[in-house]
Amino acid sequence: MLKRIYRDTNLNISVLGLGCMRLPKVSPEKADIDYDRAQEIVDYAYANGINYFDTAYMYHEGQSEKFIGQALKKYPRDSYYLATKMPLWFVNENRSIEDIFNEQLERCQTDHFDFYLIHAVNKERLNLYKEYNAHEFFLQKKREGKIRYLGFSFHDTPEVLEEACRTYTWDFAQIQLNYLDWEMQDAKKQYEILEAYQLPCIVMEPVRGGTLANPCEAANQLFKDYAPEKSIASWAIRYAASLPNVMTVLSGMSNMEQIQDNVKTMSDFKSLSESEYSIIEAAKEAYKMKDTVPCTGCRYCMDCPMGVDIPKMFTLYNQYAVNKDEKSYQSAYEETDASIRVEHCIACGACMSHCPQNIEIPKEMDKIHRLIEEKFKK
Repeated sequence: MLKRIYRDTNLNISVLGLGCMRLPKVSPEKADIDYDRAQEIVDYAYANGINYFDTAYMYHEGQSEKFIGQALKKYPRDSYYLATKMPLWFVNENRSIEDIFNEQLERCQTDHFDFYLIHAVNKERLNLYKEYNAHEFFLQKKREGKIRYLGFSFHDTPEVLEEACRTYTWDFAQIQLNYLDWEMQDAKKQYEILEAYQLPCIVMEPVRGGTLANPCEAANQLFKDYAPEKSIASWAIRYAASLPNVMTVLSGMSNMEQIQDNVKTMSDFKSLSESEYSIIEAAKEAYKMKDTVPCTGCRYCMDCPMGVDIPKMFTLYNQYAVNKDEKSYQSAYEETDASIRVEHCIACGACMSHCPQNIEIPKEMDKIHRLIEEKFKK
């Protein structure tokens, strides 16, 4: 397993990290984790050199931290690095930052976090961070040994990232980076800002919520023609890991096939060549011609006040946008619980402020609704 030294320490961190936002579930409709299958993934990861495990307070509706705390108990605490995140938007008059932090320690069955992040920082949450005087709290936790390294995950413009880096002292940062968002969401500029501030970069969404494991038929063919022995997802993982300031590439691996493929990619790692970068550029252009919604399935937009399962609606639509299989789309849509379908959207916009991808959700919901009316209700 490819590993990199963290800054000027003796920490030897696996460049592939296990993200715990998309663990195997008991049922597709619920957040409940299938502990047996998820434990198999954790055990395989650990056995194959993955030593960075990333969770968050809200993942799997609060169950992810509890699971990873249980799953890692069998291993020596100094043999892996545990990361979780503070959701500032959960802080209120009844629940303080310290309350949430202590709950996280208890959930994860640990006395410290190796890497601790402020979750999903944007302009609004950067202001909350200042309002709550949160930085001093977390610096105190570092002094107490309950946090080893403090950073943040980020979802906003390069200008806001620059402000966050300039205003506070951090140990690392986590950004969304993949070959599609290098330009589409200006990940290139964000990466360069982290380089300028000498902050090691952790990559999230390297496969864009699974989209880049199957971008479109034309892109898939380009990858397969060039390297038929490699998976399509491996191109996206290697793209992120080829960047020199990347410490860890997080992948939310939800089945054994995914983790086996990613471990293979990182155990026999080779940085992308010039010709491979050219293939990726061609694949990007092919993908851009597809009419998909750039949703990663993070579910930050939920819960919808009208009950619409927004990520589910986007997933079904994106599958159709890629394969144009109307029959399969209609079948999948009609098999979906009627109470969570797109037609219940009232365009209230409550979801938009939480979307890391800045998707115009009501507009996309309307587009999908009109498509369904046209195709399925003639």
